[in-house]
Amino acid sequence: MSITYEDQLAGSLVDSFPKDFGYGVENMDMMQDNLEHSPPADNKPRILLMGLRRSGKSSIQKVVFHKMSPNETLFLESTNKIYKDDISGSSFVNFHIWDFPGQVDFFDPTFDYEMIFRGTGALIFVIDAQDDYVEALGRLHLTVSRAYRVNPEINFEVFIHKVDGLSDDHKIETQRDIHQRANDDLADATSDIFYLTSIYDHSIFEAFSKVVQKLIPQLPTLENLLNIFISNSGIEKAFLFDVVSKIYIATDSSPVDMQSYELCCDMIDVVIDVSCIYGLKDDSNGNAYDKESLAIIKLNNTTVLYLKEVTKFLALVCILREESFERKGLIDYNFHCFRKAIHEVFEVSSSTQRMGAALQCSPPSGNGLSRLKGQVLNGTPRSLV
Repeated sequence: MSITYEDQLAGSLVDSFPKDFGYGVENMDMMQDNLEHSPPADNKPRILLMGLRRSGKSSIQKVVFHKMSPNETLFLESTNKIYKDDISGSSFVNFHIWDFPGQVDFFDPTFDYEMIFRGTGALIFVIDAQDDYVEALGRLHLTVSRAYRVNPEINFEVFIHKVDGLSDDHKIETQRDIHQRANDDLADATSDIFYLTSIYDHSIFEAFSKVVQKLIPQLPTLENLLNIFISNSGIEKAFLFDVVSKIYIATDSSPVDMQSYELCCDMIDVVIDVSCIYGLKDDSNGNAYDKESLAIIKLNNTTVLYLKEVTKFLALVCILREESFERKGLIDYNFHCFRKAIHEVFEVSSSTQRMGAALQCSPPSGNGLSRLKGQVLNGTPRSLV
């Protein structure tokens, strides 16, 4: 069974455009009615992609979540409708992305911006670094100000995009200039929300990793588990990857080296490609990537890359020295404990959500709450060697 990456772009319009935008009153009223009567989105986090037209928003979405080649994005038409992209089913990362066309004035009085921002977890504003970004910074200020009044909990991120065409010095100068101008307008702007990105390297994946991590409530527990795992196994660096998107949802507390991250991403590509070609079973309809998936790559600088399956969506990729890999039995035992803890963490999360939904429909039961409380973990596996 081969792994397929289906394009899940629903192409469904969300919310209503201003009535003078040229879409017709009948269609807009129908869209608004559908939105008001549509079922809830399973409490999935929502990420908004905003920015001026031709800034690269749709290209980012296609490359990161739909495996489109960066060169193919040159043929994408400019977005003229709001698209809702449900990232689920084939990925651990489970949320909605709303791609806004740059030419739409979503602050028009007829546009329900409060509904948009109220349920949003993160807002990514994309700025074209190769273009004059004065107008983009003005739109950024307006967007952040309006969104913050509606939803103070929203995470604001700025992608300084298309930096592949700039020299290293120009990249740093552009980032500093945008950061300074944004700080002049936004007193609460911080340096950790500005990312230099390009679809032609791994910078866009790393930036999206940082954004997604802020939406994962279990992140501190995952980092704690990874710290314990590497300290007891002689491993230098470890990433917990979403296999489909190559977004790392957690890593240990040591700094992330871009070269190491790129090596891990390339390893995932190799594993998936080889598994799809040689790992198929005639009598199976499951994915080629399964609980038996693992890979070992030894580099010529005495570094070893070690990948093991955690769940059907997650992979642990470790970087270590050859001498440390000689204790492979110890590493595998510690990985078994780590894998079990990861499953328990998300099992408890799912149980908590189900219990919360049940409590909304019926009176709480003392026994049920006691059982749930007894399941909660502190994130520390007790059996690591």
